[in-house]
Amino acid sequence: MIGRLRGTIVGRSPPGLLLEVQGVGYEIEVPLSTFADLPAAGEVVLYTHLVVREDAHLLYGFLTEGRRAWFRVLLKVNGIGPRVALALLSGLSDEELAACVQAGDVARLVRVPGIGRKTAERLLVELSGKAPVAGRTGTTGRDEGMSALLALGYNEREAQGAIERAVAVVGPEASGETLIREALRGMVR
Repeated sequence: MIGRLRGTIVGRSPPGLLLEVQGVGYEIEVPLSTFADLPAAGEVVLYTHLVVREDAHLLYGFLTEGRRAWFRVLLKVNGIGPRVALALLSGLSDEELAACVQAGDVARLVRVPGIGRKTAERLLVELSGKAPVAGRTGTTGRDEGMSALLALGYNEREAQGAIERAVAVVGPEASGETLIREALRGMVR
């Protein structure tokens, strides 16, 4: 997986850009909010998410890890694909999206192009209790642990339980690597 790229913007065409990294040009789609915050020229660092489809490998970029975390959470919602997730992130800041989820604000979500009432309602139901914390700029050890266990094939309930038990053993400020190791150790016992 390509998780982060540092390079020079050599082409821009909303919502995409061409980022040159050591002689290789990566086509990356970004939310319009990210596109507007990018420098006109010079080096930039983007946190990325790679979507592999049968017919294409698509790379999405974000200026912060928190923005990428929202993108990944949105992709887990039934019926939300990368295009709709980008539309949501283009129309709402992290804080606005978190506020919509917490308040159950369907009206605010349907103002985003491409989001209908049913999609907004499903999004609110499925994101209840799963949204990234507003204002967080990076991921925590718990987030890393959960992602790793889910990637290994554990279901969400198993992964959450294992991470909570690991936190009880190694403490809440432990790194993702430490939590993953302890969670796996605890699952084997």
